[in-house]
Amino acid sequence: MNINIDINYLVLINKKKKLPKYWIKNVELISTKNVLNEEVKVEKETLKNFNCLKESLIKKGIIIGINSSYRSIEEQQKIWNMFKEECGMDYVKKYVAPPGYSEHHTGLVIDISIINKDKLICDNEDMIAQQKLFSKIHKQLPKYGFILRYPKDKEDITGYNYEPWHLRYVGSKKIAKEIMDNNLTLEEYLKK
Repeated sequence: MNINIDINYLVLINKKKKLPKYWIKNVELISTKNVLNEEVKVEKETLKNFNCLKESLIKKGIIIGINSSYRSIEEQQKIWNMFKEECGMDYVKKYVAPPGYSEHHTGLVIDISIINKDKLICDNEDMIAQQKLFSKIHKQLPKYGFILRYPKDKEDITGYNYEPWHLRYVGSKKIAKEIMDNNLTLEEYLKK
């Protein structure tokens, strides 16, 4: 099992910035089940805070679950290839990180699914249609150290289209609040 040794919760991974080589040796990943009852791994503090977020949302009548989190470089390559074949390169450029350049490699990301009226919603297009629900979810994120990693109208900065389901743990409620209150991307926050 890996151990968190001076983990940088503000590590920046994007289409231009690759996962640091040391990362996976220094992060503690915990196994849990996703909404499909499949085993997934999540960084220890990220999972702890996600579970608190999930419980607080249940009290508001909103049910979320983990769709995906940590992915190895090999898993990301399979996803890249699958979406390239099924949806084409234009789609891949908008939504799928190249292997080695995915935040999912950190274990600090949780892609969520929603259960609304007893229906599991996990398809990207169906998720984007849930704006009202996501607005409520996003307001709660900073209280647990999470941000919306790919906000609307920030594609030129993040390199990705709006993904309301892609939550990123930044390790600090204060930093998460500043990012979310000011509609910043992680890139913009780190440039300050």
